[in-house]
Amino acid sequence: MDNSHSNSLGHAFAGEAGVELSSVERAAITLLSMGEEAASAVLRCLSREELLDVTLVMARMNGVKVDAVQDTLQTFFDAFQEQSSVRGASRQFLQRSLDLALGSVIANNVLNHIYGDVIGPKMARLQWAQPQWLADRLAREHVRMQAMFLALLPPEQASQVIHALPAESCDLVLLQIARLKEIDHELLRDVEAVVDACIENLGTQSTAVEGVRQVADIINRMPGDRAQVVELLRAHDPDVVSEVESHIYEFGILAYQSEATVAAILQEVPFEQWGIALKGADPKVQETLMRSMPQRQVQSFEEMLRRTPAMPLSRVEEARRDIMDQLRELAGEGEITLQLVAEDVV
Repeated sequence: MDNSHSNSLGHAFAGEAGVELSSVERAAITLLSMGEEAASAVLRCLSREELLDVTLVMARMNGVKVDAVQDTLQTFFDAFQEQSSVRGASRQFLQRSLDLALGSVIANNVLNHIYGDVIGPKMARLQWAQPQWLADRLAREHVRMQAMFLALLPPEQASQVIHALPAESCDLVLLQIARLKEIDHELLRDVEAVVDACIENLGTQSTAVEGVRQVADIINRMPGDRAQVVELLRAHDPDVVSEVESHIYEFGILAYQSEATVAAILQEVPFEQWGIALKGADPKVQETLMRSMPQRQVQSFEEMLRRTPAMPLSRVEEARRDIMDQLRELAGEGEITLQLVAEDVV
């Protein structure tokens, strides 16, 4: 399925002459037209990315013109009619035939090669699980079972789950995964039982809430003396407030500052440090900085950025923290006025 649907939905579904619907939009119309039960059967066959794309379009669909629906469904049925009535053998047909011809063990190997393994689609359903929730459930299992389970997950998800496991077990799990060459048929059944248990309880997982970031956003938007609010909170829990402050004074807020504030910051921070801190940063931050520089300095600044080599993420984060510490110090001394959120200035 084509995942690109950059056209505005308002125009895409307006039914205006010459407006083409993307394949995602046509899929959304078709799914909505076939009813919940049939649509759910189709949605189960989609990848995570395809599912997110098409359901997002379905949720936003509004005021679809009759012509657009008729054209989409006619295209669908035309494509359907082009298919022959000869259908491939079902898995059940091949399973019975190959069992008789080769025996069940070889038959299963052949079918897994044709259709993919049985456990794969089940693992795909776990891509919706929170990493911490999966880690909590895996923590009850033996390290070898953890390794086999994680080896069947996509690498990105597996890395998040491993990070959520107890620190003392991470290296052992990674070592066990590295030693895996194949999973015995009997052990695979045990892994499948763990997967089935996770799927059965998938609805019990909690929703992740980034409380620290939420508090930082709330404080940033509060009128009045924000510093006093932070100090009142610090009296209750200094550690949590330290995390909140790191989000309040994120590097990205530099994009919201006035030219006077930016000019004061530029005087305090060496050019070379900006070269490191701006690696991978929001382009708006760099644009804000350069707007406050003389044209000759802008050219030198851009040249310095081009010369700065790739840096480890830890080094970039350290440079950003140093800059923001200087920023907070200047604000605390009353040298600058900080704008913590994007808003109109009058």
